[in-house]
Amino acid sequence: MIKYIAANRGECFVAYQISTRQKIYLPFKRAIDIFGSTLGIVVLSPALIICTILTKLTSKGPVFFRQPRYGKDQKEFRIYKFRSMKTTAKLAGAEDISDKERAQMVTKWGEFMRKTSLDEIPQLFNVFVGDMSFIGPRPCMSEGEEELTEARLSTVPTAYAVKPGISGMAQIYLHRHHDPVKKAEYDSLYARKFNFWLDTKLFLLSFLVAFGFYKGK
Repeated sequence: MIKYIAANRGECFVAYQISTRQKIYLPFKRAIDIFGSTLGIVVLSPALIICTILTKLTSKGPVFFRQPRYGKDQKEFRIYKFRSMKTTAKLAGAEDISDKERAQMVTKWGEFMRKTSLDEIPQLFNVFVGDMSFIGPRPCMSEGEEELTEARLSTVPTAYAVKPGISGMAQIYLHRHHDPVKKAEYDSLYARKFNFWLDTKLFLLSFLVAFGFYKGK
């Protein structure tokens, strides 16, 4: 058995053991991530080029947005996205900004990328290098989402027992404004139940959510 320890800045919490089946599945999950991200980068290379050009032409600032996030075992890494906000936008967590304020910070092209999830494409590189997986709990911001971080650390297993994902159970089944405790419960449920069939189901549902055919609860 493999033990995952929920860690918060060096402090150890409850140890959790994954099942033998999950232990066997992990290398296959990683292989799928490497193959899928490589294929995705190649197939979506025209979209990567177009988004790079239009992001640069339509607003001042860098093409990519990099932000510290918590990954597996709560280790910090930098997530990559196409920049969709103005450079003058204030940096604050999701809990600190209203929808109206957020809309005013987003560029016109950035708004389109967000609606079509094009801004998420650079995360394929995060998957390729192993910081993320296609499916898993969404990576928490190291600053600005303290309530969600605290809620996650109160569950067993925590969301940090597995790699974060581009898409996950909480993102598919819950609205963005659901309370952090509910999100943490869904993240914990995934960490406890993850397997090939669940990942496949969530992967397919992610497309339905992206194209507006499924809106969660």
